[in-house]
Order: sequence, then C-alpha cells, then structure tokens
Amino acid sequence: MSEPMRYSTPPVELPLRTDVHREPTPVDGCAGCAELADVRSRARAVGDMTTVTDCNVYLRRHPEGHG
Repeated sequence: MSEPMRYSTPPVELPLRTDVHREPTPVDGCAGCAELADVRSRARAVGDMTTVTDCNVYLRRHPEGHG
C-alpha cells in the first residue's frame, strides 16, 4: 500500500467576488424579459434556486435579441 499524498502548503483561499454575481435586470417593455423576471421571483419565493439560476442565465442571453 502506498503512502497518502501530503501537501507542503495550505490551500489557496480566493476572495469572494460578489460584484460578479449581480442578477441581470429585465429590459423595459419586453414581454420575454418580464416573464423570466416573474418566474425568477416566484421560484425564489419557494426556494427553488435552480430555477432562479436558470432564469438569470436566460435573462443574460436574452438581450442579444434587443439590439
């Protein structure tokens, strides 16, 4: 049996970057953005953070069609 691996230095602790994790905001007057924001709010109210994250991804991608 081999010896367990040992590390000579402690793990590196990276800073928490909260500025990167801001949620996207819906575009005024866009029904698609409004629906995604509504679904996100309802999901957050029941603790469904997977759906909240999905809505954030869709909102970030959705503005590509607003140009």
